[in-house]
Amino acid sequence: MYKYDFIIVGSGLYGATFAHAMKKAGKKCLILDRRPHTGGNIYCEEIEGINIHKYGAHIFHTSNKNVWDFVNSIVEFNRYTNSPLANYKDQYFNLPFNMNTFYQMWGVKTPSEARAKIEEQKKLPLQNSDLSVWKTQKTWKTKQ
Repeated sequence: MYKYDFIIVGSGLYGATFAHAMKKAGKKCLILDRRPHTGGNIYCEEIEGINIHKYGAHIFHTSNKNVWDFVNSIVEFNRYTNSPLANYKDQYFNLPFNMNTFYQMWGVKTPSEARAKIEEQKKLPLQNSDLSVWKTQKTWKTKQ
């Protein structure tokens, strides 16, 4: 019969981190997972030298130096800045919206100009926007 100090269900971020810490503390752990790999949803496969995030993108960030030092003592992290873009009518815009986005869209240069433009946009009738066409088409399609 085996003797374990801890039985851990799931080898995701928490389970794997806990098991690592306990092993360093001299404890014996048994990890049970239904998947054939460790890492849970943050599992990566290396394909032709590229890390593929099998279950979707995962980005780790913290402003806590102790947490940052701890995770970097376990695994090397790549420097990454998430900067998604939206393509609207063949023009690219930063997401989430920021002053660069507002400058691209409206030519405004200050937060107060952006706020004023947003308020102006909110007052426009819905029927003049692309959204009203989408809502009409969606309603029409669902009624058929």
